[in-house]
This record gives sequence, C-alpha cells and structure tokens, in this order.
Amino acid sequence: MKKFMLMVLACAATVSAAFAIGKSEAGSLAQIRKAGVVRIGVFSDKKPFGYVDEKGEYQGYDVYFARRIARDLLGDEKKVQFVPLEAAARVASLESNKVDIVLANFTKTEERAKLVDFALPYMKVKLGLVSPDAAPITSIDQLTGNPLPLIVNKGTTAEIYFREKHPEITLLAFDQNTEAFNALKDGRGAALAHDNTEVFAWAIMNPGFTVPNEVGSIGSADTINPAVRKGNKELLDWLNDEIGNKLGNSFFHENYQATLAPIYGSAVDPDAVVVERGLVN
Repeated sequence: MKKFMLMVLACAATVSAAFAIGKSEAGSLAQIRKAGVVRIGVFSDKKPFGYVDEKGEYQGYDVYFARRIARDLLGDEKKVQFVPLEAAARVASLESNKVDIVLANFTKTEERAKLVDFALPYMKVKLGLVSPDAAPITSIDQLTGNPLPLIVNKGTTAEIYFREKHPEITLLAFDQNTEAFNALKDGRGAALAHDNTEVFAWAIMNPGFTVPNEVGSIGSADTINPAVRKGNKELLDWLNDEIGNKLGNSFFHENYQATLAPIYGSAVDPDAVVVERGLVN
C-alpha cells in the first residue's frame, strides 16, 4: 500500500510539474512560432473596431493592427487566428490560454493591470452616452430616477464607472455589444454608455440617435492597450518594441484612415484617438 501511494504521489508531482511548465510556456514567442499562428482576441460585433463583415471576414481598427502583428511576428498577416470575445471574458481568455494577445478595445485600468500585463497604448478613449434624438440625455443627472435604465456591456469600463460613481442609476447590462445596442433601439433604455469612440461611430451609422457634447467625454482620459497573460514578459517586450519602435510614427494613423475615417469622416480629429509609438500627450 505504501509503495502504491508513493507511485500516486510521484505521478501527481509529474503532472503538476508538466502543468506548471505548460502554463509558463503558454503564449510564449517560441510556442507561437512553433504553432505558426498567433491567436488574438477581438470583438466580432463592435464596428468599426472589431467586427465580421458581410463576407464573414474580420475587419476594424483592432483587426488591422492584429494582421500587422502576425506579419511582423510570423512573416504573414494571414497567420493570425481571430478569437471572438465578449468584454467580460477578456481577462479569462488570457488566463486560460485561449488567446495569446487581447486587442478587443481593452482599456487599461489599475484593477485589470493586476490580472494581465498591458503593452504600450495605441488609442485614447473616454466614456460617452448615446441616446435617442427624441429624448436626448445631456446630463448624467437625467438618469437618476429615470424610469428607463442606462444600458451597458458587462465587464466594460462603462459598467465599472457607473456602478462605482453612480450607484443610484439603474443599469441594464448585456454580454454582447449587439444585444446592448438593440436594447437602445427597442427603447429599453434611456441611453447607452460605452467608449466615446464607439458611441460616436454608432450614432453616425444609426440615424435617430445622438451623442450630445455634454456627455461625449465622461470620466478620466484612458488608453486602449494590447494585453498578454500576466508574467508573459517575452511577448510583452516584443509588443512594446513593435509599438514603440518598429511601427514608426504613422502606422496607427494609416490604420485610422483605413478603418475609422470612412465612419467618422471629418467629424473627428485623428489625433484625438490615435496614439503613435505608445506616447500619450
């Protein structure tokens, strides 16, 4: 019996060691290059940042960047596997080794930085409110005691901000971006809170809705950054070198022109959104 227990313990130790090694190597540059593909988590329904077009192809600002990462890391922009994510699953997707990198419009916060490692930024963002033209929300105060809730996406900075700063406001939270915006269209909320870059683009594409200037820039000025699994220093360093050095001073403006300018037109200053070389003014 004693000999059997020793064998069991030895097997358990071997499995634990193998698991630890596997976890430490998950998403490493060597593993990515061996696989010949980089797995990047993006949104599939957040136009114009990450979405699937009518041909079933991924498009958007984050997707454009993801393809460049694949090209520079593996020599071919097609060597990227897009993994569709919900906002609330972004951290878990890295922790479970479902993806190597998250580019799903991921705003860097102190709390999130305890769970994942963020590379240099590539976008600037604040929060904004979009509401119907017929009943515009021009002040956060209008949401207090409002018979209709404020719509948010679960796991987003918008949900976190309003739960912490305005607990008096009733929230209606959804997993999927499409569900949230459909709820606004259906009149199930007084307004919808999201990244201001997102609500502004959505209002342009959906006549009958507006982002009043008074609520177009809420909360702190934040950045959107790529994220990797906590402790994956090798991949983090590669991304920082890519953003800070290799991409130069114009890549993200080129990205903006290809993916965001067709939506924003002349209504948005690219410098209000784009970050080059990871430098935030």
